[in-house]
Formats: sequence, structure tokens, C-alpha cells
Amino acid sequence: MEIDAVVVRERNGPPRVERLSLSGPGMGEVLVRVLASGVCHSDLHYQAGALGDDFPYLLGHEGAGVVEAVGPGVRAPAEGDYVALTYRAPCGECRFCRSGLLHHCARPAAAATQPEDGSGTVLTRALDLGTHATHLIVAAGQAVPIPRECPPEVACLLGCGVSTGVGAVLNTARVRPGSSVVVFGIGGVGANVILGARLARASLIIAVDVAGQKLEWAKRLGATHTMSAGDSVAAQIRDLTGGDGVGYAFDAVGLPATLSQSVESLEYRGTAVLIGLPPANAALTVPMLPYFFNGSSLRVCLGGDVLPSRDLPLLARWYLNGELALDSLVSRCIGLAGLEDAFRAMIEGEVLRSVVRLPGEWPSRPPSR
Repeated sequence: MEIDAVVVRERNGPPRVERLSLSGPGMGEVLVRVLASGVCHSDLHYQAGALGDDFPYLLGHEGAGVVEAVGPGVRAPAEGDYVALTYRAPCGECRFCRSGLLHHCARPAAAATQPEDGSGTVLTRALDLGTHATHLIVAAGQAVPIPRECPPEVACLLGCGVSTGVGAVLNTARVRPGSSVVVFGIGGVGANVILGARLARASLIIAVDVAGQKLEWAKRLGATHTMSAGDSVAAQIRDLTGGDGVGYAFDAVGLPATLSQSVESLEYRGTAVLIGLPPANAALTVPMLPYFFNGSSLRVCLGGDVLPSRDLPLLARWYLNGELALDSLVSRCIGLAGLEDAFRAMIEGEVLRSVVRLPGEWPSRPPSR
């Protein structure tokens, strides 16, 4: 079959819609018609070559859609299922999966079937997905059935931005009720950290960013305090907390400065969590003696440490129950041809998330089996 998809052919090259070829799903794979796809900062990393040099890339890794066909050996999902897509589906075979730690899978499942262009060149899919497309083929575990009441514009965010930010709070850090939290960087992930901190019943939620607009968004999402980023922000956080610091600090930026400030902001026995992707040559320098005597912990969050089959439907239900205000994350909907402007808007801080909305409706009722 032929599909339309957004492709970047060279480092820092423009994202362009191209016609590609895609064969049917193979063993353990499913074909998904994409209804919506979130524009994540990782797309920019792929465009810049920061996540590898395997151009050309098919962009996108946040998606939701409908299963149109299943390959041999697939028991679930079924044709007609409404699904959110994930790049963290456990393989079931690595040492982590065999020991029951599926959320720590070292080799997430991916489809072997890949799209090709007119010359026969195989496209590299962003995070083994490539959701900025009309259709894609994924491993069966990458397509997680979710409640049909969850609209595609929201459902597509579950597999990355929402699961990463909320998961960083609930799974990686395990924030306790009544705790104090600071979030560095209020983009698509940092905004979800705020939502996760609200779910965890944190009593103090501080948002830090360079952009005033993002700090306003943070207030609407539930931040109790906001601060402009700068060299003195750790001292300001300690002043706000009576000299103690916060119990949990989340770096959704991924720079040495913000991670260092996260560590400096911690109270005794506090936990800092690195979420943002660092630049290739970035290095962290921390004064070791104060770090030692503060008893701090530094953790890394990979995709929210989620188990997709359990957590994506749970996040969708929290949204439907009114516990997760995910509608506020969608700044605007665009078509496949709008990626270049969406990148600009993301860089300039005009949006939390742009969402590519493709034609078609999702089933309102389960199909007849």
C-alpha cells in the first residue's frame, strides 16, 4: 500500500510529506491507521541528527489510531481496536523482562516491516514508530487498546509526553502526598510532570522556565509557584521552602545547568530526576561533599518507567474521570504539511503540543468480531 508520511532526509533538513510504500504486517505485527500524532521535541533531535545519523528519518513517535489488519501470530490487539502507540513495549525476552521487570525492558519490541521510498530506500522510523504518517506497522505490543471515549488528540499524547511526565512522578520518583516538587522546563513533558505532581497530591509545585508564557501555562496546570530560570533559582527555591529545599526536583530540560540546579534544590534525602535528553557532550559536575552529606539521590527517567499495557489505559481513564487535564496540553491541531511551522512554534515557546490530526474517525463501538 501507499502512505503519506513526514520525512527528513539530511541533518537539519526540512520535514517534507512524501509518498512511501508499506507492505502488510508480518509475524507479530499490526497495521494501524493513524488518527493523530503529537509533535514532540524528540522530533527536533532526529531532524538535527542528535539521535543518530541514519537518515532519512520518518518522524513522529506519539500516536493513536485504529488497527486495520493484524499479522500472523497476533492475539491482541484485534482488527478495529482503538489504540495508543508506544515505543516502550517490553520484548519479553531480555533479562529484565525474564525477571519480571517489564517496565525496565532493555530491548523494546519493534516491527521488522519498514516503509520504503520510490527508490527502495528503507526509512528509519523515529523510536521505531514513525507516527507522522497516514498508516504504520508496529509490533503488536506497541499498539495498546484504550477507551474509545478518549479523543485522538489526547490519546496520541499518552505514549510519550503524558506517560513520561506523569510516570516520572509516579513511577520513577514515587512522589509522596504532601511533598514539595520543582519542575525545570515547562514544555510538553514538564507540563505533564506538573499534572503528575497534582495526581500525587504534592502540596508545593514550583515551575521554572525562561518563558513567561510557559509559567502562565504552569499556573493553569496546577503549579503553586513559578520562577524565572536563572543562576539564583536554587537559592530562591531554598528561600521559598524555609531553607530546606524540595523533596523532588525534575529536570525536563536536560542541560548540565538545570540538572545541577535540580540537585542543589533538594532537601535532605531528596531525589532529583533527569528526564530531558542531554546534548551529546554534556557533563555534570557536582560538589561531592555537600552531595554526600545531603544524602541526595539522582535518577534517570526513561519514558516514565511505564508498563504500557497497564499504564496507557490507566492514564486514559484518569483523563476521562477528570483527574488529568490533558485537553489543556493541546495548543493546536495541524495537518501533515504543518510540521515545519510546528517546529518553529515549539522552539519559540508558543505551544505545549501541536498535534497532527489526520482524516478519519475512530470507532464509537467495538466492531463485530
